[in-house]
Amino acid sequence: MDKKKIVLIVDDDVDLLENTVFLIKSAGYDVVMAQNGVEAVQKYKETNPNLVLMDVRMPIMDGYDAFFKINQYDSNAKVILITAYAHDEKKHTKAKNLNLIDTISKPYTIEQLEDIISKNI
Repeated sequence: MDKKKIVLIVDDDVDLLENTVFLIKSAGYDVVMAQNGVEAVQKYKETNPNLVLMDVRMPIMDGYDAFFKINQYDSNAKVILITAYAHDEKKHTKAKNLNLIDTISKPYTIEQLEDIISKNI
């Protein structure tokens, strides 16, 4: 039997986090949640997810810095950053050079989410 695919969702907006978790679970994936970059790195190490969807702007540690830490731990980590703001070009370029898969903009549609997950898992 196939092992379930795990998606780590990271966002400090609890309502958005819960809605995204619901959508991804209903598509048949296991979901792990975190609300900031520090939690994201910890949960990544604990669960070794197949894909990470992570907000850029968060308290404690932003999505780029969490990506850099996850990438140090696992250079093959599949991470997609989500943002409603313009990119920090310096961090974005560095992240792209370290295998950042993609960046999607808020608000995103269910179809965009399903498409990006199915392409990357």
